[in-house]
Amino acid sequence: MRAPSFWNIKHGRDSAPFLKILLRPLSYLYDYFTQKRIYEAKTTYLNVPVISIGNITLGGTGKTPIAIEIAKIANEIWGKPAIVSRGFGGSLIGAHKVEWGKSDPKDVGDEPLMLSKYCDVFIGKDRVEAAKLAIKNDAKAIILDDAHQNPYLNKNISFVVIDGNVGFGNHEICPAGPLRESIDVGLKRADAIIWVGKRELEKEEIGDFKKPRFYANIKTKAKELEGDYLAFCGIGRPEKFGESLKSIGARLIDLIPYPDHHFYTQKELLYLQARAQSEKLKLITTEKDYVRLPEWFAENCEVLEIAIEFDNPHYIKEFIETSLKRAL
Repeated sequence: MRAPSFWNIKHGRDSAPFLKILLRPLSYLYDYFTQKRIYEAKTTYLNVPVISIGNITLGGTGKTPIAIEIAKIANEIWGKPAIVSRGFGGSLIGAHKVEWGKSDPKDVGDEPLMLSKYCDVFIGKDRVEAAKLAIKNDAKAIILDDAHQNPYLNKNISFVVIDGNVGFGNHEICPAGPLRESIDVGLKRADAIIWVGKRELEKEEIGDFKKPRFYANIKTKAKELEGDYLAFCGIGRPEKFGESLKSIGARLIDLIPYPDHHFYTQKELLYLQARAQSEKLKLITTEKDYVRLPEWFAENCEVLEIAIEFDNPHYIKEFIETSLKRAL
């Protein structure tokens, strides 16, 4: 599903004030069961460091490229890391290693498969079992992807990632808004914040947060793209993909959004192919979408790769190294 537009609007008619009132009882239930699960869970302690990368809102905030960068840092200061994910969108239940070029995204999920291009990745609905499998495969550190509300593994460092373009949206808990839990409660469990992108909302959203803050921006790996493009994607915030393309000067004729983690039907792909051919456009999509494409379509589609760039990479590296030494 795509996030409702009113989730990121705080005031006015477009903020759907009456709908939010109707949805708030469900938000209270959502929050109650989230907190009940967190505080009643039995926590497992591992003999390797665990770094969590999560957020307080639903949808994309830049966690995936951050996980890759944190894994690089962990490898430098501690040893071979493994990313552990729930494998959202995949059908496998037990713990499994994801293998680039071999695993099927329908089995393991699109993000874990994409991450496996850069680092060892293990998935499992039970992330404790997935982490133990990673350790059996010589992982010296565990990077937990999207795990801020997962209480079952003890975390030595918990990062909360915030998308600077939207902050915490309308500050309402799902389904009245994008929050997974209240801001104060979620930030209380964080050891540090990673703020991605524009900083205009920083004071409003986290003005009195006393713990470390790190700043980063999403950068594209591509050089300037030539020609006219028809873009498509199934990600949490499709407009971010459009902004990335325009930032490198791509002539973007249209951007067609699909639901997050969407598996494309043959009819949808034939439509995209036909439109591109008739209008003499080049097709382009995200890395996450690209791994979901069949080979016959992917070979004629470009992919925009992105990376995270910290304002001060030495600062976050020092923070991770000091925190892990203190904890372990």
